[in-house]
Amino acid sequence: MPFDFLKRRKGPAPAAPASSAAAKGTSEGIPFDGMTEDWRLVGRMMIASRLSDALNKREPIEIEDVTWAPADGSQPLAPASGLKSVDPYDLVLVLTGDDSLPDLSAEERTALKVHKVSYEVALEAPPYRVIGTVYLYPGSEPDSLLQRSSDMFVPVIDATATLGQVQISGGPFTTVLVNRQYLRGVEQVDVRTGERHEKLPGASMGGVNWTDRAR
Repeated sequence: MPFDFLKRRKGPAPAAPASSAAAKGTSEGIPFDGMTEDWRLVGRMMIASRLSDALNKREPIEIEDVTWAPADGSQPLAPASGLKSVDPYDLVLVLTGDDSLPDLSAEERTALKVHKVSYEVALEAPPYRVIGTVYLYPGSEPDSLLQRSSDMFVPVIDATATLGQVQISGGPFTTVLVNRQYLRGVEQVDVRTGERHEKLPGASMGGVNWTDRAR
């Protein structure tokens, strides 16, 4: 299998970071399951920080024990011994768990969510669709995810990801990190069905909310 997703980028494939796993304070790395536009990569990222923190640095990440397969699941995972690093720009999705989130205590994480507003959304990041919950600060609306941000990846909680009609890896996942560079659409939905909420009967009481503008 050629490293097709790397050949799309100008110039040579990114070199593995110079610092070793030992220098980073970890010998085991963090498991990851990532989706490029065409491939699924499974292995370990040799990082000491949380996945989201490492990805948001936008620098190549050293990886080990990598296997890969076509994103559509048409072939089984096979060793990719020649792949030693991955550029976050090439990852559309990263399917993961609690280790993707900031290093907070349970109380701090709960407090953080209390001060944010939850939205059930469907994110279009071609060729993938991700359905789950995002937490935004009051005053922010889901379509703000299409705007520039210091964070390259947005976490979607209790999420499912599909490629066409096929659900990826069985999901749902505790967290799916979505690369905002690939986002092409954001829609507020019912996570149980993946469809827009049905509009309630009767006339509006006035004003315009995000759901109305998305229709």
